Amino acid sequence: MHRIPALLALLLAVAAAAPAAAAPKARPAPARSSAALTPAAFKVERQTLPNGLVVLMHEDHSVPTVTFWQWFKVGSRNERPGITGISHYFEHMMFNGSKNVAPKEYDRIIESSGGYSNAFTDYDMTAYYEDIASDRLEVLFRLDADRMAGLTLDPAVLKSEIEVVKEERRLRTENDISGMLDEQLYAAAFVSSPYGWPTVGWMGDLERMKREELVEYFRTYYAPNNCILVLTGDFDSKTVLAQITRHFGPIPAQPAPARPVNSEPVQNGERRVEVRYPAENVSFQVGYKAPAVGDADVPVLDILDSILGDGESSRLHRALVYEKQIALGVGSFFATRLEPTLFEFVVEMKPGHTAAAGDSALSEVLERLAKEGPTPRELQKAKNLVEAGFVKSLKTNNGVGQQIGFFEHVYGDHREMFRLLDRYRTVTAADCQRVARAIFRPERRTIAVLVPVGEDGAGATPP
Repeated sequence: MHRIPALLALLLAVAAAAPAAAAPKARPAPARSSAALTPAAFKVERQTLPNGLVVLMHEDHSVPTVTFWQWFKVGSRNERPGITGISHYFEHMMFNGSKNVAPKEYDRIIESSGGYSNAFTDYDMTAYYEDIASDRLEVLFRLDADRMAGLTLDPAVLKSEIEVVKEERRLRTENDISGMLDEQLYAAAFVSSPYGWPTVGWMGDLERMKREELVEYFRTYYAPNNCILVLTGDFDSKTVLAQITRHFGPIPAQPAPARPVNSEPVQNGERRVEVRYPAENVSFQVGYKAPAVGDADVPVLDILDSILGDGESSRLHRALVYEKQIALGVGSFFATRLEPTLFEFVVEMKPGHTAAAGDSALSEVLERLAKEGPTPRELQKAKNLVEAGFVKSLKTNNGVGQQIGFFEHVYGDHREMFRLLDRYRTVTAADCQRVARAIFRPERRTIAVLVPVGEDGAGATPP
């Protein structure tokens, strides 16, 4: 979820009274190139407080700003039927009042100090970040420690905010073709994986969720020993570690949460689901079962993702949009996750063309890649694009913090980011061919098809 910040209001006392720390003398920014991505050149200091809170710090004094990330190791995979959507609900509630900060005051305090805040929820994590001038940094530590220590969960605010979440579900899922197809794709693809329900939650669960369940969920997953703090930008590590220790150190650890149960069986046959909805043309999504983080073939899947769907020169765009001219758009998507996931394809057909025609064309592209592998030019282009994309993500304090937090949580060690580019560079055409054969198998796939109907639900177009 991308939150819209509250309007700038009166300068609040807690922000106005914040002591201004002396910023370190500015010096040139460290190089942002693949050659500089080594632990020695791209320094990240890691500390763990006695309560289990992990703190990662990367100094960059090129501009007097700082980004502060908080990665809570909880997402929709940590839920269960009956409380689906609770992780995303907490993303909302974390901005709605804590022990010493009234509801709706969080954004006002940050913005009155010239800062900005936002957050997102995914299958594997809930992450929060703030961008702010470096001399106002301790404002963030006070605010974020206060909500970690004692989120209010006021019944009146809970009732109001759940309506906001439900409306978000209506907007982005129930009345959005892509959202509907994606939700049904995952629900059909996974029988007993915690990825089988949507991050936003099922509407029935949002309507029945109880405050006691929220209190228990917060106590379990928003504990300091289940959180990673990432600080990037213009600061002195020794100074801010002392400040973090002062604000976050007194918060007690909690028993480590149990690992989610994933009893997903092997898929031995294609699964298919239809979504009937008023629309002008057909679209569909396909997902193939793919491995989780830690599998040696994950870097190969990133390269295949680029070969198949990255830009107008990608195989799928050339085949379905340019050559056959049967699709308006086509793309692929693969993301590294903690659990086995899906390698996805999204196709929007031209009016008058069926999903069957698009699916056949998609299968032809995948079969050819599995049979012949990529050309040397394709492989090198994909490597260049993937490497460039990763390096470009490190252009800002915010991007650096996001990568450090992601690798620390999902890969289990932020230093894996330094090894990733070498793993991409060693991918061969034979690797791509082998992995394509293993992943793009008909019996491992699920397809969700939009069947356009009239406003009254009649007149379905053949898929």
